Amino acid sequence: MLQIYNTLTRQKAPFVPLNPQQIRMYVCGMTVYDYCHIGHARVMVVFDIVYRYLCQLYGKDKVTYVRNITDIDDKIIKRANDNHEPMDTLTERFIAAMHEDSQALGILSPNQEPRATRYMDEIIAMTAELEHKGFAYRAANGDVYYDVSRFAPYGKLSGRQLDELRAGERVAVDEAKDDPLDFVLWKAAKPGEPSWDSPWGPGRPGWHIECSAMSTQCLGTHFDIHGGGMDLQFPHHENEIAQSCAATDAPFANVWMHNGFVRVDNEKMSKSLGNFFTIRDVLKRYVPEVVRYFILTSHYRSPLNYSDQQLDSARAALTTLYTALREVTPAAGAVDAVYRTRFLAALDDDFATPEAMSVLFDLAHLINRHRQTDPVTASAYAFELKSLADILGLLQTDPISFLQGASQGDDVAITALIAQRNAARKAKDFAESDRIRDALLAKGVVLEDGPGGTTWRRN
Repeated sequence: MLQIYNTLTRQKAPFVPLNPQQIRMYVCGMTVYDYCHIGHARVMVVFDIVYRYLCQLYGKDKVTYVRNITDIDDKIIKRANDNHEPMDTLTERFIAAMHEDSQALGILSPNQEPRATRYMDEIIAMTAELEHKGFAYRAANGDVYYDVSRFAPYGKLSGRQLDELRAGERVAVDEAKDDPLDFVLWKAAKPGEPSWDSPWGPGRPGWHIECSAMSTQCLGTHFDIHGGGMDLQFPHHENEIAQSCAATDAPFANVWMHNGFVRVDNEKMSKSLGNFFTIRDVLKRYVPEVVRYFILTSHYRSPLNYSDQQLDSARAALTTLYTALREVTPAAGAVDAVYRTRFLAALDDDFATPEAMSVLFDLAHLINRHRQTDPVTASAYAFELKSLADILGLLQTDPISFLQGASQGDDVAITALIAQRNAARKAKDFAESDRIRDALLAKGVVLEDGPGGTTWRRN
């Protein structure tokens, strides 16, 4: 049975859906003012795995996955002003780029992708409800704030006490607030900023209220899973709970999932440190499936260390799997069920992808062991390997295409040199044979001799 670590309870527990016929998951998506970075890639891949596995367990038609887009925000407004372009033009450009990156990484599209600017009525209605119930107040500067002192469970998700939070360096004191912990629900309009009419005058929403309004509108006031990066645990998700529970009198999300941080060469990723990589930067050097595989090599709650060495190791590992599938036609057949059992047991244990992927290598070993002596068995294990890898969104490419890479205009020349080498070997001119092999290796082409002849791949 699937068990998930719940940040709210700080323990793993069996996943019991509110309605097995209608699994509902909300994940905080991107704020679209720039290209997605490798940290965003981790969020995309992690919750893509969760979505895929829930579909595997319950059926695709019974799982609703919502991942929002924040398209109104201080950073978006500043970037648009700096670029001297309309905000909508900026956000549309980066939404399109996000979709390109997501598609490249093999991410399944969420069922719904709500944008904050399209849910303004719901945002205003939830803010008004919070004010009506006494959880919100209008400050002297015209902003509307949430009164944290009115919500007794505040701090439960992050495990912090209110006094501790007030003393924290991350809490900025705003003189307009009654309390340093209070957070903005609605911001009064400033000159030159986009605004919407509301009961409190022209303005725009605070970041936190956007997700509460979108999630409850798309999934209802009580749903199964809420996810996002660990950096969102406080204050964003803490504030979402406070807003949503107070406004709806419902429990909000049952299970809270947070993926770990991405570090670069064991340092925090930061533009100021010069170690900030967009997905596009990385995909110029590595094929997307290598990046996806690399992300899955660490448990989703653990830190993920990005480095060239780690990406190179991921590429080598994928090469091993694709090499096993080369020249073997997957076909359903009788195989030992222990491999599927181990694979599913790993994913049932809070989506333990490293353990699940180890099973793929055991199957690759079995394919290699049987490919010459028992092709039927090899084909059956290849079918099992492909079937299990598909749950992780891996091994989606033709093996030869992956191993030989995108054509660089030299495929015909490589084939001709391999023919020359084969002729040299037949004539026992091993010096010439070795010369050709070394010349190709110097160009990044690896030759592999086998009973079926010579194959090649790019290094």
